[in-house]
Amino acid sequence: MGVSKAAKAAEEAAGKGPGANETAEGGKTQRGIQSVEVGGRLLLALAQARVPLALSDLAVAAELAPGQAHAYLVSLSRLGLIKRDELSGRYEPGPLSLRLGLLHLENQPAFRAAVPRVAALAEAIGFSVAICIAGPQGPTIVRYEHAGFPLHVNLHVGTVMSLPATSTGRVFCAYLPRETLDAMWANQSGAAQSRPSAPRDAAFQASLEKIRARGMECSVDAPSPGISSLSAPVFDQHGRFALALTVIGSTGAINVAADGSIAHALLGTAREIGAELAIQPSQLATSAS
Repeated sequence: MGVSKAAKAAEEAAGKGPGANETAEGGKTQRGIQSVEVGGRLLLALAQARVPLALSDLAVAAELAPGQAHAYLVSLSRLGLIKRDELSGRYEPGPLSLRLGLLHLENQPAFRAAVPRVAALAEAIGFSVAICIAGPQGPTIVRYEHAGFPLHVNLHVGTVMSLPATSTGRVFCAYLPRETLDAMWANQSGAAQSRPSAPRDAAFQASLEKIRARGMECSVDAPSPGISSLSAPVFDQHGRFALALTVIGSTGAINVAADGSIAHALLGTAREIGAELAIQPSQLATSAS
């Protein structure tokens, strides 16, 4: 007697039968669930694109028929791994994906070293401080320590900072590898298909050299009137840019001078974090593997 299609599908979903994937692990064959791995191809395609994708583009990237891709996307959306923007119809990472990303971030040495020091810095200077890392769309706030009076700008975890218009963004421009910076610039421009790159003109490069010379950047009344900021980089033990710390306050209340007390406190905190990372090479190597 032959096996029905429904029975075969059930076997594959349970990790049995010819549709199940098998891998060798520790000398023992391990059965996997093929449907989970197919869904993983869609997640990988979205992660590699680094921008929201239409169904057709996701299907092509994952090597699936559009109808098959749509069925998987429905399930992934129900799980919160993917969500669909109602206006554009494009798919992007969902809340569960973001929570998993933050969990991964919390295990990174640079972030772990920065969190307590940023909290202490905010309390000492009386101004809010943000920890920003490189996200697909640009510098992204992953920790925000509130201090002082509330600001009239909506800054929170997940806020993406403009590359040219903010002190944080310009610090990223000064220290990020060219390829990473160009990808961010393209995503922020809204024209990722044509991949516009960051400016390479002499004036722009000169402004970045000044940031590197000072070891920090400031913004006054920009991009929001009445709000000013100072931003400084943090480097790992290899001298690579790891993240940025940004102090934000009301213009007139915050001193953004490069030789001011806020700047000294900010730079001191950035150096302390870098010094801790320099004595944790084994942890850094583990997290990068």
